[in-house]
Amino acid sequence: MKTSIKGIIAAIAAATPSYASTGQESGNGMLMALFFGFAALIIAFQLVPALLLLFGMVKGLFSAVSAPAQPEVKQS
Repeated sequence: MKTSIKGIIAAIAAATPSYASTGQESGNGMLMALFFGFAALIIAFQLVPALLLLFGMVKGLFSAVSAPAQPEVKQS
């Protein structure tokens, strides 16, 4: 029992350095910034029409109800 526990601990201790960081940067900082910037532009460009539509609906809900328009009849 103790031998198997020591073996498991030794295996975990030997594998731990492989998960450590090497200290080098991966080099995709600019690419990730461009990707997130592009995603932010997509969200912003879809947010503007959505907000205009929302404000139009709210304005329509809270505006005063006007009388229905009567068609004009021209007498000849």
